[in-house]
Amino acid sequence: QEPSNKRVKPLSRVTSLASLIPPVRATPLKRFSQTLQRSISFRSESRPDLFSPRPWARNVPPANTKRRDSKLWSETFDVCVNHMLTSKEIKRQEAIFELSQGEEDLIEDLKLAKKAYHDPMLKLSIMTEQELNQIFGTLDSLIPLHEDLLRRLQEVRKPDGSTEHVGHILVGWLPCLNSYDSYCSNQVAAKALLDHKKQDHRVQDFLQRCLESPFSRKLDLWNFLDIPRSRLVKYPLLLREILRHTPNDHPDQQHLEEAINIIQGIVAEINIKTGESECQYYKERLIYLEEGQRDSLIDNSRAVCCHGELKNNRGVKLHVFLFEEVLVITRAVTHNEQLCYQLYRQPIPVRELLLEDLQDGEVRLGGSLRGAFSNNERIKNFFRVSFKNGPQSQTHSLQANDSFNKQQWLNCIRQAKEKAACAGKAGGLEAHFPVAASGRRAPQGEAALEQMEQSDCESDCSMDTSELSADCERMEQTNSCESDKQIETNV
Repeated sequence: QEPSNKRVKPLSRVTSLASLIPPVRATPLKRFSQTLQRSISFRSESRPDLFSPRPWARNVPPANTKRRDSKLWSETFDVCVNHMLTSKEIKRQEAIFELSQGEEDLIEDLKLAKKAYHDPMLKLSIMTEQELNQIFGTLDSLIPLHEDLLRRLQEVRKPDGSTEHVGHILVGWLPCLNSYDSYCSNQVAAKALLDHKKQDHRVQDFLQRCLESPFSRKLDLWNFLDIPRSRLVKYPLLLREILRHTPNDHPDQQHLEEAINIIQGIVAEINIKTGESECQYYKERLIYLEEGQRDSLIDNSRAVCCHGELKNNRGVKLHVFLFEEVLVITRAVTHNEQLCYQLYRQPIPVRELLLEDLQDGEVRLGGSLRGAFSNNERIKNFFRVSFKNGPQSQTHSLQANDSFNKQQWLNCIRQAKEKAACAGKAGGLEAHFPVAASGRRAPQGEAALEQMEQSDCESDCSMDTSELSADCERMEQTNSCESDKQIETNV
């Protein structure tokens, strides 16, 4: 073949497979009441990117990353024993071994977080002891807790590597996980403080050096601090896997079922308390420009359904909070070196909020010139919330980062409206037929019910609540008839 005279552009060198994969938005973790977000988004524009080059950072070649190889029970112990067991029993042993190996890995990571991060930063005065105590919380107290379970599991393991009974161990040990309450409840404040301290170049340089070291396995400090919470929510899955491969006549069957009930109750309780802690954290950081902005619906809220950064049609960045019964639109500000949230408009009651899903291109950005020369990407992923109560009225066209984020907001707002509507109807019926010694009827309850029904009917058609409204109307009629009959019977 004759040589080609065409100039060929050399291929850029690919340093890793990760560089070929586009960034993906992390799915929200089951937030302990859908926490650490629903994107608990602590990002601020002033915070430098973790991986961006810095003048004070060292230019060192990338180190070999230390990897943790996964281990299997059948590969760790004598193969001859495996041939004597059924396929189901081998799977059961694998599940038990995974539980034990996970405890060993967890203990190693918790000790590493203390030895490689906490102690050096304290010794080098990179952070104060009070700041480190806030960020690391009760991490130290979790290490002996898991060492105790690992010791118990190793004690009942036979010389050939097999384990006969684990249910009674789990039933006795799982109640100790109630101590996770304080650790998980502290994570919201810990993450906020850590993100704030990363603006200090000494802190950022230290964390970057650790990230480039082999021991980190490319995990940053927060990944290590979040491992205990991730382990906690994984226990129900691990126990179900062991139970799935346990014969019905096995003595462990009953104990494992009891253990699953225990851990589910503990996780549910921690979910609630962590959600309350997160809600209280954000309520304390709301800044009211005037007393008229204060709302009892905010004060009485015990959970944040959803929150994050959105933009209005003028490109202004807003931080929106959806509490249980009220939507609060704020702007992120720095107050006394803390990230706070200044109310942008009057809080909007969820029950009276109107939601509208806007099609791409339907919103025009503020300003004629700005809208004329705007990129098509900037007029996508909008939805509208509005509120009208007498002279007071608000309308906000809000833009999410992407279609997935937009759908999350729509779903959360619709769910909050449904809960508020059901709670309002129940309260309206109780007010309409009060159970009181005087036996008087309350006309205010009837008026409130009619107003709420009218508000529901006027809500956005994109919510597809026609079937829900019909069902609620039939339920209301049924409940009304039953209440009338009950009153006649009582008379």
